[in-house]
Amino acid sequence: MAYTKIHAIKATVDKAIDYICNPEKTDEKMFVSSYACSPEIAAYDFKYTLDHCRENSPNKAYHLIQAFAPGEVGFEEAHRIGKELADKLLEGKYSYIVTTHIDKGHVHNHINFCVADNIEHNKYHDCKQSYYHIRKLSDELCKEHNLSVIIPGAQRGRKYKEWQSEQNGSAWKTQIRKDINFCIKSASTYEEFLLLMRAKGYEIKGETFEEGAAKYISFRPLDKERFVRGSAKSLGKEYTKERIRERIERKREQKAIIPQKDYSARRLIDTSDEKF
Repeated sequence: MAYTKIHAIKATVDKAIDYICNPEKTDEKMFVSSYACSPEIAAYDFKYTLDHCRENSPNKAYHLIQAFAPGEVGFEEAHRIGKELADKLLEGKYSYIVTTHIDKGHVHNHINFCVADNIEHNKYHDCKQSYYHIRKLSDELCKEHNLSVIIPGAQRGRKYKEWQSEQNGSAWKTQIRKDINFCIKSASTYEEFLLLMRAKGYEIKGETFEEGAAKYISFRPLDKERFVRGSAKSLGKEYTKERIRERIERKREQKAIIPQKDYSARRLIDTSDEKF
């Protein structure tokens, strides 16, 4: 069984690649593979291809996540499936990086690929049809590797405590708060915060501030069916989109303030009579 999600990367491709290639998450980069690019300079490789692209689109790369059920697949097999998925989907046209993260309870793959192909420099178009194609390929690979496949509408047996926890939302809301706090701490801007949250597998909506935008930002974690609002009632007043942006800006302002020390009265060498 594998869940799949995909989102576009419009900026900071290098940060997205650094995140998925994190040595702590990939067993010291043991589970990092690439095609038509080098993981160390992939952002530059992507840019070179994009410079030859004629289409005017803000998307620079795509981030595809493939997550497996806990305990169902090993790290090496998951990584092989990730590479097979990238090869089947991109057909040798697009540069990509595949990494397998082993730091969570569920093994999952990250695939970052350049939005422009290396042959005709046309851009990959993400839509419902292309997503269904991704899911179909992933399901076929799961069958080939004797893994379970999600049947739409099917119900699977779960323990009552697990069901109750999901209904209450307490356990995974706590995890959402932890992830938001981590990304706020790591981000320099609100846009970078959104990128980091998406890199962690979250689907986000209502994040903008323009007129007519949704009142609340909402997060949907990996493997969950519904969104959770960033509101005072749901996650707490510190997790609204306004407050998240304020926390990031305040952190940046604090870093900009460098305390000045007065060295005028300080002697580097004690020249008092007692010493000499």
